[in-house]
Amino acid sequence: MDKSTAQLKIQKLSKELHEHNYSYYVLSQPTITDYQFDVMLQELIKLEEQFPELIDENSPTKRVGGAITKEFDTVIHNHRMLSLSNSYSRQDLIDFEKRIQKLIEEEVEYVCELKYDGVAIGLRYLDGKLVQAVTRGDGTRGDDVTNNVKTIRSIPLELKGDYPKEFEIRGEIFLPLKAFEKLNKEKESAGETLMANPRNTASGTLKMQSSKVVAKRGLDCYLYYLLGENLSEKTHLGNLKKAAEWGFKVPLESERMIEKTNSIRGILDFIAFWNERRRELPFEVDGIVIKVNSYQKQELLGFTSKSPRWAIAYKFETEQAVTVLNSVSYQVGRTGAVTPVANLEPVSLLGTVVKRASLHNKDQIEKLDLHIGDEVFVEKGGEIIPKVVGVNVASRPSYAKPIGYITHCPECASALVRKEGEANHYCLNENGCSPQITGKIQHYISRKAMDIDGLGGETVEQFYKAGLIKDIADLYSLDPLKMLSLERMADKSVNNILKGVKDSLKIPFEQVLFAIGIRFVGSTVAKTLARNFKNIDNLKTATLEELIEVDEIGVKIAESVQEFFKDDKNIEVISRLKAAGVQFAVKESDEDIGVEKILTGKSIVVSGVFQKFTREELKKTIERLGGKNAGSISKKTSFIIAGEKMGPSKLQKAEKMGVKLISEEEFIQMIS
Repeated sequence: MDKSTAQLKIQKLSKELHEHNYSYYVLSQPTITDYQFDVMLQELIKLEEQFPELIDENSPTKRVGGAITKEFDTVIHNHRMLSLSNSYSRQDLIDFEKRIQKLIEEEVEYVCELKYDGVAIGLRYLDGKLVQAVTRGDGTRGDDVTNNVKTIRSIPLELKGDYPKEFEIRGEIFLPLKAFEKLNKEKESAGETLMANPRNTASGTLKMQSSKVVAKRGLDCYLYYLLGENLSEKTHLGNLKKAAEWGFKVPLESERMIEKTNSIRGILDFIAFWNERRRELPFEVDGIVIKVNSYQKQELLGFTSKSPRWAIAYKFETEQAVTVLNSVSYQVGRTGAVTPVANLEPVSLLGTVVKRASLHNKDQIEKLDLHIGDEVFVEKGGEIIPKVVGVNVASRPSYAKPIGYITHCPECASALVRKEGEANHYCLNENGCSPQITGKIQHYISRKAMDIDGLGGETVEQFYKAGLIKDIADLYSLDPLKMLSLERMADKSVNNILKGVKDSLKIPFEQVLFAIGIRFVGSTVAKTLARNFKNIDNLKTATLEELIEVDEIGVKIAESVQEFFKDDKNIEVISRLKAAGVQFAVKESDEDIGVEKILTGKSIVVSGVFQKFTREELKKTIERLGGKNAGSISKKTSFIIAGEKMGPSKLQKAEKMGVKLISEEEFIQMIS
């Protein structure tokens, strides 16, 4: 067979196999037998072996796997991959709807869908072909698992129909219950340890180095959210229906896996329906997701630092286990917060053996009336760490003793303090309490912070005990000879750590600000503060009013920032970090160099929905031109860029304070 004939044959076989694959795995309506499919696939494999230069990266043969991935590349998400706020009660959902109605005074349409218990994934398509698959990771960055995802037969490698040139679709990869049971039977026959549950198995499978092994596991996927600039529909449900036309496996209205409603009653009915029937599904779900259907309204509602305001996840009641409370120990975190932990008689819960569970704080212990020796109820309740949720008082033994909450730090013996309005007790000896010191260092070197390779929690503990480091600034004066004298420290390890420390000098200010560990300043808040104050000195001297005026910065965060800079030790550490070359100022990007900062000194509020720009684009423009984005209207507000459907309360406040309102067009004229 000549090359041109082979090319035509390969194209024909590929197209037919993609169609048969879609019919079988997405529509569940096979058009040929398994044997016929395998014969066609083998023919294609032989042709590709004979003409390797004709192999397409999205060939149906990629479904069987074969590639070995030593390490997964880290990829920055084009759009942050946020998790949803969780709710566990009817009242949480009623409150969610009330919050939305306050911001949007017209009827709101909601979409209810199943919450699949699997691994979140983002799939990027270009010209109708799958080009990249990335895990959630930390929400900002995830792992590129494209080779493994290509083996999942319900995920199309090539699309059909009127798809956009470029877009991203997100969903959940999971392991069907039959596939999970089959895998455990195989492991049992081989005398191997059984897998704990389908979710963990799906997660572990997706990160396997051999795509051939991944292909054999039988992972599946539902897609449930589209992102892109040129989407044809203006609603969430509308775009999912379009995605189905392009070849994606999406939740179907006909099977009541997804449903539209405009009332809290409709939401609660959908939850009640699936609470009864969820165990009939061939895969695991752990709740229901409720989303605002309109994209315009989603944009108007916006996001918090951790989750969208336009969506919420309702979690079904979780499985409980009954066991005995043997003792209580106390952990000290990097902020000095002391957390009581229940040490339990080992018990199986949702496929894992539980020995410890969180007790949260003193109030929770008193509320439960916990005694050592009690029979207690434990559940995971949507958390990674199990928690004690109840006590079987009727079975309390005569020798059971009530728990006396500690008054002094279990690590450094300092008196514990409970601040007004706080649930936790705190050890205030932050510069002399070892878990706080090592916790701050571990936070500083973490991936979302300074991302120092070669260093981990155990190494930090080892260096601290050996006296090599006492604070984060000591990392920049590590002695390689002293490092080599420690156990498990060889030349390669030392060089990796020193290189990681040196590379951290390139980390931008916004990450540094997160890394230094100001209480309540997470990665998103750190970015906001860095963009608004530009350098550490401006932030240090900012007044409470100036801090609060910044968009999304409340009193709690503002007071915490000021408290941090009152501490002489913190000032001294920052001074040493500066001397080491750590970035404490925002660097202008190439596109910002030479841009006239015409909005310098202006505090601007953005409110409403806009035609030419999104709210985020307007805010970025304001920052780029030297202005400050304010979250609320005050006497210092220079003006408000007012779009359609600006909240009536903001409008009233602006009129009362005499703050000028300008339109989107007027703003464009102003900056041009």
